Amino acid sequence: MNLANMENIGKYKVIKELGKGATAVVYLCHDPDAKRQVAVKIVRFDQENATVSRRMRKLFRTERAVAERLTHPNIVGVFDAVVEEDRAYIVMEYVEGTSLEEFCQIERMLPLHRVIGIIFKCCMALDHAYRQGIIHRDIKPANILIDKDDNPKIADFGLAINIKKDMDRDSTFVMGVGSPAYMSPEQLKSYPLNQKTDLYSLGVVFFQLLTGRLPFRAKSQAALIYKIINTDPPAVSRMNPNLPKKLDMAIKKALEKETYSRYNNGAEFAKELASVRYKLQGDEDEIRAEDARHFAILRKMDFFVEFENVELWEVLRSSVWRDVGKKVALMREGEANQIFGILTAGEVEVSVAGKVICRLGVGEPVGEMSYLYKRDPTHSATVVALTPCRLLEISMAALALASEELQERMQDALVSRVVQRVRQANKRLAKIGAAASQPDEVIGEADVKGKFSLELAPE
Repeated sequence: MNLANMENIGKYKVIKELGKGATAVVYLCHDPDAKRQVAVKIVRFDQENATVSRRMRKLFRTERAVAERLTHPNIVGVFDAVVEEDRAYIVMEYVEGTSLEEFCQIERMLPLHRVIGIIFKCCMALDHAYRQGIIHRDIKPANILIDKDDNPKIADFGLAINIKKDMDRDSTFVMGVGSPAYMSPEQLKSYPLNQKTDLYSLGVVFFQLLTGRLPFRAKSQAALIYKIINTDPPAVSRMNPNLPKKLDMAIKKALEKETYSRYNNGAEFAKELASVRYKLQGDEDEIRAEDARHFAILRKMDFFVEFENVELWEVLRSSVWRDVGKKVALMREGEANQIFGILTAGEVEVSVAGKVICRLGVGEPVGEMSYLYKRDPTHSATVVALTPCRLLEISMAALALASEELQERMQDALVSRVVQRVRQANKRLAKIGAAASQPDEVIGEADVKGKFSLELAPE
């Protein structure tokens, strides 16, 4: 069977391929009976590996059985499932849109009220599934589709378990499946599962949509599993200071290590999100337009010339734009408020011990020494606005949680500016300094015969 050149899958006419994974191909097809477009996921069994074939048959039968019990506007509908000798296919509702994976990148993050709306609906869908006795077990961005009306649809219940049957009958069925980065501590430990494992995974997705990164990162799977089981995730407001503090509490509860400390069900999680969303203001188009304006401002600044676009978006997500009036202190000598910033408008005066040392304008960092000099994080100077200013205020705590690429880029850019200022300061000091001593000899200087005065000893 050549999957690439198929014209029909059973009675369903193939229109085009939608996607391909490690074990399955998904096609857009036409259903002649219902006269509608459907998505058909097809798997060809490995005839040389009977164990894998049995496993795939089991997954397809599971998805068909689950579909018969789940009818919800935020769960992908399943219309048919066929298991044949050498292949199986499942016929699903065609969702015209994309998966949440597209919005997990830092430069493509969705506005906050849309994120909360999506997670809210997913909470209710998982609550419905659990009331039917179903746990998904593989909640991740790739398995949450977003349709053209911004409605989420949870897909791929092939790894689901029926908690009224499977857990007692087949304990191996609940182990070793799912995506490690989104798996709950109890899932990684192969403990018995309940609906709270799906809420944990949804909390990880929520965290990623808000920050553009996962709550736990590591260079190996073993290290990742250790972190998920033993360490606490960072607060989202530390990574993105523009987020409401109340979200820290919501995500913390979803990502609790112990199940008894998490939300009891999806409805409880959704209720918490509703209280946050109710207080949000701002139109989606206005938020997007403001993000685009801010990005354009940074892209034109000399300070950020070496930054990649994705790094600029990461800077925007971990900083706050602060307007400061004339004669207002941006920071004071001796303070330890864990911030520094880049001037995007206006001019400031920098002083030490009441004496002016320089003036800085657009594109210049202020307070950077407290970030660069780890031994003493207090500000070494006072910065006062000479004109109304706008500061891109960067939280050191947020930057510490940023990608390694951004941290290195920011370090290089700040050190470069500090070196430039030291050179300028040296030139000013030279104008008021005493006359310098003149050397009698310079190491390495060529003599009249064209040889260097510093010679190597003979071998």
